[in-house]
Amino acid sequence: MFLLVGPAGAAAPAVGMPGALQEAFTAAAQRYHVPTDVLLAVSYIESRWDAHAGRPSVSGGYGPMHLTDLRTALAQSRPVADGRDDTARTPDPSRTAALAASLTGLPEDRIRLDPAANITGGAALLASDQETLGQPLTTDPADWYGAVARYSGSGTQAAAADFADEVFDVIRSGEVRTTDSGQRVALAALPAVASPTAQVRAPGLPTGHSGHTECPSSLRCTWIPAPYEQYGPEPTDYGNHDLAERPKDSSIDYIVIHSTESTWDAAIGLVKEPTYLGWHYTVRSSDGAVAQHLATKDVGWHAGNWYINAKAIGIEHEGFLADPDAWFTEAMYRSSARLVRYLAHRFRIPMDRQHIIGHDNVPGLTADTVAGMHTDPGPYWDWAHYFRLLGVPFHAAAGSGAGVVTIDPSYSRNGPALTGCVSRDEPCTAHGSSAMLLHTAPSESAPLVKDAGLHPDGRSTSDVNDTGARVSAGQQYVVAGRRGGWTAIWYLGRKAWLRDPRRRRVTLPARAMVATPRRGQASIPVYGGAFPKASIFPTGIPVPADTTLQYRLPAGQSYVVGDKVTGEYYHSTMYNTAQQTWIRGTTYYEIQFGQRLGFVRASDVTLHRLR
Repeated sequence: MFLLVGPAGAAAPAVGMPGALQEAFTAAAQRYHVPTDVLLAVSYIESRWDAHAGRPSVSGGYGPMHLTDLRTALAQSRPVADGRDDTARTPDPSRTAALAASLTGLPEDRIRLDPAANITGGAALLASDQETLGQPLTTDPADWYGAVARYSGSGTQAAAADFADEVFDVIRSGEVRTTDSGQRVALAALPAVASPTAQVRAPGLPTGHSGHTECPSSLRCTWIPAPYEQYGPEPTDYGNHDLAERPKDSSIDYIVIHSTESTWDAAIGLVKEPTYLGWHYTVRSSDGAVAQHLATKDVGWHAGNWYINAKAIGIEHEGFLADPDAWFTEAMYRSSARLVRYLAHRFRIPMDRQHIIGHDNVPGLTADTVAGMHTDPGPYWDWAHYFRLLGVPFHAAAGSGAGVVTIDPSYSRNGPALTGCVSRDEPCTAHGSSAMLLHTAPSESAPLVKDAGLHPDGRSTSDVNDTGARVSAGQQYVVAGRRGGWTAIWYLGRKAWLRDPRRRRVTLPARAMVATPRRGQASIPVYGGAFPKASIFPTGIPVPADTTLQYRLPAGQSYVVGDKVTGEYYHSTMYNTAQQTWIRGTTYYEIQFGQRLGFVRASDVTLHRLR
């Protein structure tokens, strides 16, 4: 618990007390004559009001106001990347914590570590920016648009305006949230507040927008192309993607959310390498800037599953799945959501968890690839928040006792005991999560359910990269039973239990079309992709490897259907587009089989609607 005492001797409330964080915003706003709504909204965009236990972000930002101190962050051996192109603020933009300390008279370590002091420092910076711009300290939020843009520290007009627009969107819509310290903070909606964008126009600042990109006009997006070139003597020596004419020659059905597991610079270096892999977009952590690398019509090599690649757009997000506080910023979430909304509308992709998927939801294409599939963006990606930003929040769609449920734990209260974030078997720092672990019986002491593909000789683990016994927010499953405060679902061909207390449900009742094996079949195969049957392939086109996985769907079990699809195979194996062709045939259903998707042949199942 911290106690803030300013130079004038006025004590701010201790943040450990109920409602104290809200009071800290009010007190700081009054002290520096900043509208409370503006201060709250700036902090929400910077941190969603979280303090991250005093740990810095990738930009070296601390506390609810994201006050930066790159030197201290580096000294603490934190990975940092000053990615905002900060040139607009003096003194050193990488040390706004120091500037806040000089404005408030508070020690720098308190500015970094005490949430109330951090909020006070943020208010002082906003007031200073307002005065620097020659604007009065009024109570009208609209008068502060320019100061908010300047607070972002951005060196381009577009980036500063993006930040201010996001802040003012929050002011208009309002927000309520429980923070990572258990504090409930609320910002009432002010829908009539204007965004006077003229305040951010300044001579000499570039727009930050480039041609060639396929992005919404409101998003700062640059073109950094991935090379399509032959790099060796063989016609198969080319990279790092395939040319196509989607959606003319094939529909785009998925958007795959990745995390780079590297820094921005490293990821951009890799996507420029013809011998590596290509994806369509990368979103930067520090400020949400977007780079496009491939035209959406082309097929990137990003998902580790050729069927999904041929039908998907891949979006990488700078960061590491085991270190969400440093990398998964609100700026990144919001830019990504704006991009996905644009792409989903353009290509008519349903905005649900059967089509907006994580890399950790992509199945292995063949049995021998299952164990090596990627696990990003991982259990700390906030899917509920992301879908709320997409404008399609998860909600109950049926009455209590429904036969289908949508997974929807409270991110801040849900903290599965995971391991392996730093080293093998070492417990991860307690953290909110979208993911829940599944047990073989309705007991926390029961083993986790087994994934035959990942663990043929053992059971699943709680490792942060082990997807074998995990479900995530937004995914839908068929109810297999209920007992006490537990709900069982059908999962990977077996019954799996998750903790679902009556007074704090982690599931929402839903209705959906589900698939079950046709009568008379003891079980049916599950596939890693929807390829046509071998008999459909024309002479001269090699039949790809069998996509049957090591799982079976037993009689009596049902799984939620995401789509009815016609099997497709994109034959493109050489640096010669004249030999490319799409082969189509055989009807499948995509199902939510485990943490990852699966496919079953339509001829093997019957469908019915559960509600």
